[in-house]
Amino acid sequence: MLKLLTALALLVGANAAFAADCAIDIDGTDAMQFSVKTIDIAKTCKAFTINLKHSGALPKAAMGHNVVITKGADQQGVLADGATAGLDHDYVKADDARVIAHTKIIGAGETASVTFAPSKLAAGSDYVFFCSFPGHAAIMKGAVTLN
Repeated sequence: MLKLLTALALLVGANAAFAADCAIDIDGTDAMQFSVKTIDIAKTCKAFTINLKHSGALPKAAMGHNVVITKGADQQGVLADGATAGLDHDYVKADDARVIAHTKIIGAGETASVTFAPSKLAAGSDYVFFCSFPGHAAIMKGAVTLN
């Protein structure tokens, strides 16, 4: 009986080790900070969801936040084009092929989510996430990795 229980515990433990967490919760504040510096995505995820919450007190016109994922090399161009697109377009140029995923801009007390296919990412490539509200990406940024 002990061998059976041990084998069962090992089997359950092995399955738990392979279960991928295919979502992340990120908080943005009025101090222009994200609660995370990295987003690690398992290759086994068929879809990955980013849940963004704004825990600050300021409205989106003054201190809005979003999450945008691009290749590291594309970040500056996406930011420049997003600034031109404006708040009504979440500071993301419409149909920008460089943008892998993005949430809408949110203000105090609001939430937003985006789900995308990790198959859009290549292991070993340089990806970043950032807030595209003008001036925020200097601080509100981090790395995205596919593991």
